[in-house]
Amino acid sequence: MRAVACLALLLLAGCAVGPNYVEPAAPPPTRTDLREAEGNRAVVNAPVPERWWRLFDDALLDRLIEKALANNNDVRIAAANLQRARALLAEAGAARLPTSEASASATENRVAATGDTPAAKTDYYSVGYDASYEIDLFGRVSRSIEASRGDVAAARAQLDAARVSIAAETARTYADICGFAAQAAAARETVVLQQKTLDLTQRLLAGGRNTQREVDQAIVLVEQARAQIATFEAERRASVYALAVLTGDTPAEADQNAAQCSAVPVIRQALPVGDGQGLLARRPDVRQAERTLAADTARIGVATAALYPSITLLGSISLGAADISDVGKKPGLAYSVGPLLSFNFPFNGAARARVRENRAIAAGSLATFDQSVLNALKQTEQALARLAGALEREASLQRALAASNSAAAISERRFDYGADSFLQLLDAQRDRATSRAALAEAQTARANAQVSLFKALGGGWENAPEATAVPSRGSTGAP
Repeated sequence: MRAVACLALLLLAGCAVGPNYVEPAAPPPTRTDLREAEGNRAVVNAPVPERWWRLFDDALLDRLIEKALANNNDVRIAAANLQRARALLAEAGAARLPTSEASASATENRVAATGDTPAAKTDYYSVGYDASYEIDLFGRVSRSIEASRGDVAAARAQLDAARVSIAAETARTYADICGFAAQAAAARETVVLQQKTLDLTQRLLAGGRNTQREVDQAIVLVEQARAQIATFEAERRASVYALAVLTGDTPAEADQNAAQCSAVPVIRQALPVGDGQGLLARRPDVRQAERTLAADTARIGVATAALYPSITLLGSISLGAADISDVGKKPGLAYSVGPLLSFNFPFNGAARARVRENRAIAAGSLATFDQSVLNALKQTEQALARLAGALEREASLQRALAASNSAAAISERRFDYGADSFLQLLDAQRDRATSRAALAEAQTARANAQVSLFKALGGGWENAPEATAVPSRGSTGAP
C-alpha cells in the first residue's frame, strides 16, 4: 500500500523514506530536581537573568563581557560556522528547483585532399539550452533539507554555547585579576611587618640579646613574603593579558582599568537558578545535541532513498547552422524532452551499508543527547555544591579576619601601655595580614564558583550582540 500511495502522489509531493524524527522525551521533573538547591539560602528558584553578570553590580565587568561577546574570536568562529550551515541549507533547498545550462559553440572541420578529392572546410554554429528536474519521489531532497535545517539549529546552539563560555571566562578572569591584586596587597603588608621583625631581631643581635640563627629565620620569612608578591603580581599580569584576548584585543591593548582592579566582585543577593526543566531547555549543548540527532535521523532517509529509483525530467533545445547568420532559423531547430529513470542496483551492498552506517550515527547521537542531559544536571549540582562550600569558607575566613583585627587592636593598645612586647604586636599584625590574604583568596574562589554556577545554568547567550568582523586584521570580503 505504501508503494501505491507514493506512485499516486508522485507529481504532488512524493514519499520520504526513512524514519520520521521524534524528539526525545524530557526527563520528568522528579529526575531533574536540583537537589543542592533545596534548603540552600544562597540560591533562589527564580528565572535565570539573561545578563547574569549584572548581578555583580560592576559597570566595568558589564562592559568587558559585552565587548567579549561582540569581538571574541571563538564567538566569531562559531558565528562563521552558523553562516556556513545556512549556506548549505540554501544549497540543499536549491535541489527542489530545476537546474539549467546554456551553451554556445562554433566548430570548424577541415578534410585534407586525397587523390581527386579536394580539401574541404565546414563550419557549424549552435546555441542550446538544457534543463533538468529531479522528482523527489522517495524524499532524498526533502530529507537532505531536513538534515540541513537540523545542522543550522545545531550550529546556532553551538554559537550560543560559545557565548556562554566566553561570558563566564571573561567574568572569571576579571575576578582573578582583582583577587591576585588583593592577595598581592596583603603580601606587601606582610613584608612590611616581617621587615620590622627583621630590623628588631638585628638590633637585638647587635645588643647581644639574640643569635644569628634568629636573624636568619627572620630573613627567610621576609624573602618568602616577597616571593608571594612576585607570584601574585605575575599571575595578575598574566590574567590581564588573558582578559585582553578574551575581548578580542592583543595583550598590548589590555584594558588598564581592569588591570587596576583590587576588589573581588561580589553578588549580594541569592542567586536565581530556576529549575531542572528550565535548565535543560536553556543549555545550548543540550539543544545542540538534540538538533544534531534530528539531522542524523534525516540522513538515514537520504541514505535509504539511494536504494530506490530516481526520476529526472530532461529537456533540451538547440539551434544550429553552417552559417552564423542562419542560427535561429527553423531548419536548424532541435529539441528533446522526456523522463530519465535511473536505478543504482545495490548489488555490492554499499548503499545498504550506508543506511546501516547512518543508523549507527543516529544511535550515537541519541546517546550523546542523553549524556548531555546528564552532564547538564551533573555540572549544575557540582557548581551548587562548590558554591556552598566557597561561601562557607569565605564566611569562616571573614570571622577569622574579624578576630585577627580585634586581636591586633588589643595588642596595639597593650603595646602602648607596655603590657605587650614589640614582637607580640608584630605577631598579631602578621596574623591579621595572613587572614586578609586568605580571605582575598577565598573571595576569588567564591566569585569563580558563582561564575561557574551561571555557566552550568547555561545563561548569557540570550539577546547577545552579533559577532563583529575586524577588517583591519583580515576580511573575506564579498564574492
